[in-house]
Amino acid sequence: MLHLGLGSFHRAHQAVYLQRLIDAGDTRWSLSGANIRPDMADVVAALQAQGGRYTLETVSPAGEYRYEQIEAIREVLPYEPSLAAVVARGAAPSTCIVSFTVTEAGYYLDTKGKLDLSFGDLAADIERARRGETGGDGVTIYGAVCAILRARKAAQAGPITLLNCDNLRHNGDRFGAGLLEFIERAGDTELLAWVQSNTACPNAMVDRITPRPPPELRARVKAATGRDDAAAITGESFIQWVIEDNFVAGRPDWGRVGVELVDSVQPYEEAKIRILNATHSCIAWAGTLIGLSFIHEGTHDAAIRKMAFDYVTDDVIPCLSPSPIDLAAYRDVVLDRFGNPAIRDTNQRVAADGFSKIPGFIAPTVRERLAAGQPIDSVAMLPALFLAFLQRWNRGALPYAYQDQSMDEAVAHAICDAADPVMALCSDAGLWGAVAGDARLIEAVRSASARVSSFMNAGATK
Repeated sequence: MLHLGLGSFHRAHQAVYLQRLIDAGDTRWSLSGANIRPDMADVVAALQAQGGRYTLETVSPAGEYRYEQIEAIREVLPYEPSLAAVVARGAAPSTCIVSFTVTEAGYYLDTKGKLDLSFGDLAADIERARRGETGGDGVTIYGAVCAILRARKAAQAGPITLLNCDNLRHNGDRFGAGLLEFIERAGDTELLAWVQSNTACPNAMVDRITPRPPPELRARVKAATGRDDAAAITGESFIQWVIEDNFVAGRPDWGRVGVELVDSVQPYEEAKIRILNATHSCIAWAGTLIGLSFIHEGTHDAAIRKMAFDYVTDDVIPCLSPSPIDLAAYRDVVLDRFGNPAIRDTNQRVAADGFSKIPGFIAPTVRERLAAGQPIDSVAMLPALFLAFLQRWNRGALPYAYQDQSMDEAVAHAICDAADPVMALCSDAGLWGAVAGDARLIEAVRSASARVSSFMNAGATK
């Protein structure tokens, strides 16, 4: 398997499942890892120096620490702009799966699931692909995978599975459609036909809270294991991976080590995105507004916990029922996980990318509740929190740098500076789709914004 994106999540999740399989005696598969942009140079260099090995620290909600060495990444490919080594590895007949971890914004999709060519990186990548070039500044996942598939076709290396390992809803379907559009726009009709016949893009759902490694982790790992590990990572003890069993060139026997291989990932995906991801953002935005730094602090604040609990109970569970999952139990497990003080996940990390999280995590529940003629009082708290958070950003009053790959800063400033910011936020079609400007949405978020103001005032007096 070739994995694109050597960040903490991949190393705490996909690589761990393969390590479990290796530990069980199945050594038929290994991982090659690479980045397609010059990110995390220090981590990649450390992984290379350590032969791909690193330490994973996990912490349970009860505070139990565990340390294990992960050795499933057998090859670390250094970044270089042409991506020649990455393309060669992906085109090798022995490579049967190319997987990747990408943020929601990194797919460059508009509200209709089409490529959004207003992004300069994407437009430049299509032009490079049209000229038959590979790599370069700002390469996208589509450009990298297109180059791999073009080389694979030329080498007659056979079919390959393209596997998303991230939080994009319907990730395999949407990536596959975006890839075909990318190749079509690049004008390569022969490659387009080959890709349609020789690839699969299964949908998948992944879950493990993996905060950025804190500065003290290296010393903690050395004290516990004796290893001076410059690439150590930390995460919660909980882990889950659900994949649609649609592979065209074989796959590891993941079912032996706890991966759920299913016909449809949709009910698991919807539960995770709406209950875990949206609630995570709710807690991060709310916590930031009352001066908290960490997710566990907000989870243990009674007012914030009630917002999260009510959002799931009042609005999400009715939308997702009936479900093969016990949604109320899942809600409670999620809140317990968020309350783990040892994880020390920051509000800064989780609060990021609100302009993709509103349409991806929150708007579907709003649309479904309104379509059913039901109230949206509880879910409306989430955009109200985000608006208050965004207004802090607009004033330069956030305690940290806000990162949002999908945000057009001019649009965000215009929302905050509007005579009626609630109406401006609720009228943004990119955020809300078909219900943008709906009077019921505006009224609910206006009411919720008043409750958020009271919440902030109460928090400031604690």
